[in-house]
Amino acid sequence: MIAAAAAAEIWPRFRNLAAGEVRTKTGPHDVVTAADEAAERAIGTALARMFPGVPVVGEEAAAADPALLARVGAAETVFVCDPVDGTANFAAGMPLFGSMLALIRHGEPVAAWIHDPVLKDTAIALRGEGAWVEGADGSRHDLRVADPVPVARMVGAISHRYLPPELAARVRPRLGALGAGWELRCAAHEWRLGASGRLHALFYWRLYPWDHAPGVLLHAEAGGYARRLDGQPYHAGVHAGGLLAAPDRAGWEALREALFGEGGGQG
Repeated sequence: MIAAAAAAEIWPRFRNLAAGEVRTKTGPHDVVTAADEAAERAIGTALARMFPGVPVVGEEAAAADPALLARVGAAETVFVCDPVDGTANFAAGMPLFGSMLALIRHGEPVAAWIHDPVLKDTAIALRGEGAWVEGADGSRHDLRVADPVPVARMVGAISHRYLPPELAARVRPRLGALGAGWELRCAAHEWRLGASGRLHALFYWRLYPWDHAPGVLLHAEAGGYARRLDGQPYHAGVHAGGLLAAPDRAGWEALREALFGEGGGQG
């Protein structure tokens, strides 16, 4: 269903956006395109037909009505959707973006899909049933996080753009503790890389559920360990405060200490 929306509404507009089909939201680096809006409508329509009565909260709908975000964590069952994650890349003509969807129950993701409109494959996770990638040809391979390694050998995607200034001043000089690190401006692909063993570490401060609920489940079902900086499990009703992922708990604790020092970013 997200693959169909991507094929119909996203891919035809890639490197083909007309004048007026890109605009900014909260600032010059926060963009939305006609592809985001059309794909979100298509996904919402399909979900309403398949799962009548289950609400769907999309990123663009929540931007227009912020009250929708507050309902996600408290809902008994809700879908969250980011139709084009990595919109800045998409708008710039960079083939690094994805479509994200999760089913959430009482704040916990129970099913997840992260689709790559370029390669046309989909990473899927179901709680308790593992994580895998399905190709457009029906092929399937299971996902598994990387083997644990010391922090000095970790490769990470560390998103520090939204850190409070005092915490950013503490974290940024510590990034060299990792073996390598970068930010792709696309959580969809970062979570997929983490779940497939190509990244050891992921960190995000701003926790909108459409950006991270799919990835958290994918990573967990691939054998990984993700927690908020205070050590609590991910919950879709918590939208700030940091989320850190690693292959296992010991690696997570070592990574938190390396990046945030004593107090783990909480003090």
